[in-house]
Amino acid sequence: MKKLPIGVSTLQKIRDDDCVYVDKTAYVQQLIESGTYYFLSRPRRFGKSLLVDTLYQLFQGNEALFRGLHIHPHWDWSVSYPVINISFASGDFTSRVGLERHIHYILRINQERLGVQCDDHDDISSCFNELIRNAKTKYGRNVVVLVDEYDKPILDNIERSTELATEIRDTLRSFYSVIKGQDANIRFVLLTGVSKFSKVSLFSGLNNLNDITIDARYSAICGYTQIELEHTFADYLQGVDLSVMKRWYNGYGWLGERVYNPFDVLLFLDKGKKYLPHWFETGSPTFLVDVLKKRRFHLPNLEAVRMDYKKLGDFDVDRLNIETLLFQTGYLTIQQEINNGEGRAPDYLLTYPNHEVRYSLMSYFLDNYLTETSHALGTVSEALYNGDLPAFEQHIRSLFANIAYENYNNNPIAQYEGYYAAVIYAFLCALGMETQAEVSTNQGRIDMAIRFIRPDGLRQVYVIEFKMVKGMESDGSAMQQIKAKDYAAPYRDGQHQITLLGMEFSEQARNLVGFAWEPLIL
Repeated sequence: MKKLPIGVSTLQKIRDDDCVYVDKTAYVQQLIESGTYYFLSRPRRFGKSLLVDTLYQLFQGNEALFRGLHIHPHWDWSVSYPVINISFASGDFTSRVGLERHIHYILRINQERLGVQCDDHDDISSCFNELIRNAKTKYGRNVVVLVDEYDKPILDNIERSTELATEIRDTLRSFYSVIKGQDANIRFVLLTGVSKFSKVSLFSGLNNLNDITIDARYSAICGYTQIELEHTFADYLQGVDLSVMKRWYNGYGWLGERVYNPFDVLLFLDKGKKYLPHWFETGSPTFLVDVLKKRRFHLPNLEAVRMDYKKLGDFDVDRLNIETLLFQTGYLTIQQEINNGEGRAPDYLLTYPNHEVRYSLMSYFLDNYLTETSHALGTVSEALYNGDLPAFEQHIRSLFANIAYENYNNNPIAQYEGYYAAVIYAFLCALGMETQAEVSTNQGRIDMAIRFIRPDGLRQVYVIEFKMVKGMESDGSAMQQIKAKDYAAPYRDGQHQITLLGMEFSEQARNLVGFAWEPLIL
């Protein structure tokens, strides 16, 4: 079997080492034939660097690497182009001086490789200008500019210092603006990164980029489609339940075909085909937790986030919209585009891409955002699966009893009544259960529904309502509302065992004061 290219982001190494390769050169051909200036945003570990390197090797005319690939018969291998390759994947970006030092280094490496020199070595923008002009003069062909991780110097500093991040952003804006002024000498440009900064803030000097981030034609330019997975990795997929794998790792979408994160696929196949949060564990969303606390964000709302076109890409150092952050970093993805009528920009409905992100993100938020303590989840899951609701009640009581007094006082979100629903929502998501929040019915909205297959093979649904009550005693209002609004109606399909569950919390007790359940006889 071919090797799995874990951690490999260069086409040369993949081909030389006989690694599995998913051919994306049809997208590359379409890009090159359709335009000149492009921008692409994708989450981390999504294959952006490999895409950039593929373009580098193609424009360099390394024909042997492309034999057997889609683009091979469609490319003129007698022609090669000078390529300026810029990557901010590594480097010291803790100061403007460090950033400029790194850019000087990148420009020097490109000068040496292309065999040209810049007379102005002090000013990075002037040197970049000279590099493009001199490369065009020497090779007699227009220049290709590829920029990978264009935004990393800014992102590395947003949490540390807004002032420094702004200074870094402004330095990069001046640097990138060189490209537009060199239009007569440019053959092709691609900038890639995780975030999409506002055009006004970062790309005001390079406003001719075609942003293909949300474009159905290029939705699968990075990542693996279901067909690509099953065809290219067929030898590795023996014995794998593809429906389970799809639920765990597929689901990322940018209006077109949905894809798997490549890193997840490769680690899953390499590490005994165990369903683990491989991608999630490559980065902790600590910065997101800080933003969530400031916003007092209600976590169940992440099930369905509606955003307009402008906000989806409206990101800047001093304007951090949590929904935009979650989308651009890969924790949310586009579920559907909503047409607002002729002459109006669309809205987008966002949700979790897959099970890995949903349960991992909620586990992290439960421990670091909602409660700041870690929780054992195994026995809770058993209680629910076995219908042992008294045991489940004790777990919920213990959950809130273990939340430190300081957490209630220091965590601002603990002061609103949705806090209790948010904690339980995150708690249940962390169990890996199919949890739906605020389910709409013709009588209102169900606070939460949990569905799963019981050990006896029957389908189970818990219909849950949360209430805040005054004082220290239950008033039965949660169960009363479930029945009055007939929240069980959507599940009376003859296929579900239905249990109604009402939970009542007291702000004074900071815990449950009412826990009532009632199975429905079908």
